[in-house]
Amino acid sequence: MMSERNTRQKAAVVRVLEHASAPLTAQGILAKAQKRVPTLSQATVYRILKVLLKKEVVATVQLPGEVPRYELAGKGHHHFFRCRQCGSMYAVGGCTDLIEGLVPQGFRLEDHEVFLFGTCSSCARDT
Repeated sequence: MMSERNTRQKAAVVRVLEHASAPLTAQGILAKAQKRVPTLSQATVYRILKVLLKKEVVATVQLPGEVPRYELAGKGHHHFFRCRQCGSMYAVGGCTDLIEGLVPQGFRLEDHEVFLFGTCSSCARDT
């Protein structure tokens, strides 16, 4: 049985993910969750994420060459925009049917991930 402390820590991590507008790194989750549970540690965040991943409450978003980010599972099909200046990541809804046209003849597309890179509106204003 999970202790009250662990339940509080887990609730803080889940709440951070519920209110996140984009996938977060474990470090980002820790920084936000510590506002609710100041004694929360990085190791505990990783343990909680491992449990939530196993229960399919959380999904991993992996950008090539970067640490994993996490978001609540069940958000449906979506893609991401990554600002090259500030590093912020934003969920982008929708998809294009043109993806199918990129698949070589005779191949069967099973899944895809699209990451858009550029400058976010905040950084664009600063330049």
